[in-house]
Amino acid sequence: MKLESTGLLISLRPFNERDAVAHIFTREHGVVAGMLRGAVVAKTNKPLVGQIGNATWGARLDSALGVFHWESEKNLTAPIMINFERIKFVNCIFDLIKTLLPERESYCALYDSTIDFLTNLPHTNPPTDDYLDWEKTLLRELGFALDLTKCSGCGGTENLTHLSPKTGRAVCAECAAPYKNRLFQLPLTLDTTLQFLEKICAELGTKIPNTRLTLTHEKKS
Repeated sequence: MKLESTGLLISLRPFNERDAVAHIFTREHGVVAGMLRGAVVAKTNKPLVGQIGNATWGARLDSALGVFHWESEKNLTAPIMINFERIKFVNCIFDLIKTLLPERESYCALYDSTIDFLTNLPHTNPPTDDYLDWEKTLLRELGFALDLTKCSGCGGTENLTHLSPKTGRAVCAECAAPYKNRLFQLPLTLDTTLQFLEKICAELGTKIPNTRLTLTHEKKS
């Protein structure tokens, strides 16, 4: 079996003294895991998390780990590597993708959104709003689309003050009044989207990545 696509290297873990297990988020095939031969000891063309390039994955069986051939084109995170305030958003995105996306399922809209976010990250100040937009795309791709354009109760577009945790749809102040203690308050924040992400993690039997919890905690303080 063979897969080819443009991809983003989101995870690299040493397997032995020479090789590493990589996770590459590809446009056509979603997250693909495989072995990168010689990644640990490479002195030239060394694979690094944050690189975008061409990935070819091959395995004798569909269920096998498989081996990558990786040709890096550019490291999208290089411009912000020494900026902790920005790199934590990158770490969070990569961990969420690896944790929540099933392997080898295409998420083209999320891939494009991820590349756009990383490309614009050195220039956005602060990046929180762009990151929230990215999380909304992630939630939509996972079946939790948020509709902040009109009230789910009356259809109005004015005075939208709350969000339903069940439907992900906005609620105006008048319709929300009897149910305020059951609704999330608008505007949308990292705390709000975190609760949707935690719900997805619970359904998958996994935990929210620490990088996401840290992001929310730091924004509170």
